[in-house]
Amino acid sequence: MTSSPRTVLITGASSGLGAEFAVQFARRGSDLVLVARREERLRELADRLSRDHGVRAEVIALDLGQAGAATRLRERLDAADLRIDGLINNAGFGMHGPLADADPERLDAMVQLNVAALTNLTREFLPDILAADGILVSIASMVAYQPCPTMAAYGATKTYVLSLTEAIAYEARATNARVLAVSPGPTRTEFFDTVGGDMAVGAFQTADQVVARALRALDATSHPASVVSGWRNAVAAAIVGILPRRVALAVAGRVMG
Repeated sequence: MTSSPRTVLITGASSGLGAEFAVQFARRGSDLVLVARREERLRELADRLSRDHGVRAEVIALDLGQAGAATRLRERLDAADLRIDGLINNAGFGMHGPLADADPERLDAMVQLNVAALTNLTREFLPDILAADGILVSIASMVAYQPCPTMAAYGATKTYVLSLTEAIAYEARATNARVLAVSPGPTRTEFFDTVGGDMAVGAFQTADQVVARALRALDATSHPASVVSGWRNAVAAAIVGILPRRVALAVAGRVMG
């Protein structure tokens, strides 16, 4: 069995995990709605996937970090007569450094995109997904599993994403919709161009590996609410879960500091 929506909306689709989700869903025959700020890159990807896989690939250039973005996105879809039954919440970015030194405007933008925009998009399209027995995937992170000194606010946003998505998965248990939080470890994407590649802890995965892990979870008969990508990452997350909180915090502080 494969969980392939008829039309999947992917945020942050211009690069990294978002672009790879687009590639792998196109291979499965899903039509695409690609959303990000960089319209030229979206159009290049959309044209290639339409040509290679015969799918419809629509482009919507939109800054999801702006207030009311979810409503505007719905309006754009309605105007194009598009109905989605899949949503990949991938848009987001991170910050590194002590919170006391963080730029307030950039901090606000990160929380707005990683938390508020993701929540509003999920609320906007979740009824459609549930009604269509579709899919909802939200990208969390390994840092969602413990406090993360020097990336405190970013880690907290990903803890929110993990908690929110797992709770929605429980709420949707009586439906055939698939709701999944995916927690990658270090992945070769543009993320580390922003926060610094030296912040990676552990071996890098590729975007292809992370997305393939997400799709295997969506296809599984067990309906997991969340998965960690990479067996080493999964082991690390499990160990953190059984450590006393103060020990997990101390370990994270030494590793990240």
